[in-house]
Amino acid sequence: MSFKPDLVLDIAGVLATNLSPYFWNDLSLKFGVSYEELIQFKKETREELWTGEITEQDFWLKLNTSFPSVEINYARSQLTSFIKPLPALEKIPLWSQHANIHLLSNHRIEWIQHILAEIRPYIKSITISGEAGCCKPESAIYLKVERYLNKKHILFVDDQEKNLKEARSLGWNTLLADTEGAWAEKVICSL
Repeated sequence: MSFKPDLVLDIAGVLATNLSPYFWNDLSLKFGVSYEELIQFKKETREELWTGEITEQDFWLKLNTSFPSVEINYARSQLTSFIKPLPALEKIPLWSQHANIHLLSNHRIEWIQHILAEIRPYIKSITISGEAGCCKPESAIYLKVERYLNKKHILFVDDQEKNLKEARSLGWNTLLADTEGAWAEKVICSL
């Protein structure tokens, strides 16, 4: 019996747009708050948000406490509107014919449900940092994903080089996603 290789994909910057800087710039302009202070807030809350140490609601409360003029309902709505599918998302059905597809992302599931809805039937596993309790590039999150892999051949695609290093140390093949999307044409021949 032959096994399909495993294709592990990041979401932000690979299958969907990254959140920053557009979201933060929009809040800065709309509510007259410093962009630099918003970015500092993002950096300070990044790990606790991405690891699920705080809930999504806690994140919004912290944002509102730090920037009282920011309307949370507006911000929440805008956040998901800035997370849009990238062209590679349309390739998931084709890729699933050649590989078992797994998602591994530093994100909040609440913010990417609309992206995942159309591809869920093609996905074997989804590991999101906000639910996993750890985030890339920590080895723990890669080990959580490995539970779902057949380990014969793994290709991991991420848009950040720092996230590929740990995967390589585990013996995974890696592919850096470029902003133009040329990486997507290399997936099938890399499997």
